[in-house]
Amino acid sequence: MPGWNATNIPDQSGRTAVVTGGNSGIGFVTARELARRGARVVLACRSAARGKAAEVRLRAQVPGAEVEFLPLDLADLASVREFAAAYAKRRASLDLLVNNAGVMALPYGRTADGFETQFGVNHLGHFALTGLLLPRLRAAGPGARIVNVSSNLHVLGSLRGHDLVDPEALGSGGGPHGYRRWAAYGRSKTANLLFTHELSRRFAAAGFPITAATAHPGYASSNLHAGAAKLEGPSLVSRLAAFTNTVVAQSTAAGALPTLYAATAPGVRPDAFIGPRFGWRGAPVRSRRAGWTLDDRSGELLWAASEKLTGVSYASLPG
Repeated sequence: MPGWNATNIPDQSGRTAVVTGGNSGIGFVTARELARRGARVVLACRSAARGKAAEVRLRAQVPGAEVEFLPLDLADLASVREFAAAYAKRRASLDLLVNNAGVMALPYGRTADGFETQFGVNHLGHFALTGLLLPRLRAAGPGARIVNVSSNLHVLGSLRGHDLVDPEALGSGGGPHGYRRWAAYGRSKTANLLFTHELSRRFAAAGFPITAATAHPGYASSNLHAGAAKLEGPSLVSRLAAFTNTVVAQSTAAGALPTLYAATAPGVRPDAFIGPRFGWRGAPVRSRRAGWTLDDRSGELLWAASEKLTGVSYASLPG
């Protein structure tokens, strides 16, 4: 694993990958490198204009790439269902699902279905998408993978106790009063890890040959960080963020390596958490994670709450 880079990605010919948020940043690099290695890639993006532009850009960078754009708005469960139905009409199987799209440190808001935006987009939208695409992943047979992109900043917010036993409160983030956007972001990233943990447990129990893993990019210069900095306004925080993006952050291409490793490297174990060697930057290695992201009971409670909130049931994966 030390020194692993994009040239080490195994041949992906014959495999199909869906990358959410594949129009920019780490998502685009992930999609491009998978296509460069022969994968058929579906760019699942909210904006049709940006999605189609990314498709054109990817084809220009990887001549002969097999890539297409399909609309997906993770803040709207109707859109998630429409995407899954559209994919099912095109292909019978899916080898790789990269749940990459996300939002960071937004002011309080709600999705089309009434969920707090960060939790709704970063976790619930991807939970629903994964459940709806699970039959396609199963049809791919041994070797299918799911990669959920989390963050080092999951340590800012745990999901325990009353957070998990009241689905409505969980989905609303407790409402706007007392809302802290960085804590909410941390909770959504904790949810990504807990979801992967419970998904891996259920796959093992059901005997499904699908590997679910999680990755994080460390500190990569991307529009996700830039957008969070802009929310601070013309302040010391925003100036500091701009400085660290220039001096500390690794490139977007380097930030995508943990995701690409989790998605393609041989021997990735179920529930692995892959990140940069030095925490914020470096080649991909197994990463440290908060203990609460490995708690079986929390995983079960989050799963039950997520099924209730999204209306998506993983009928083939009983607890």
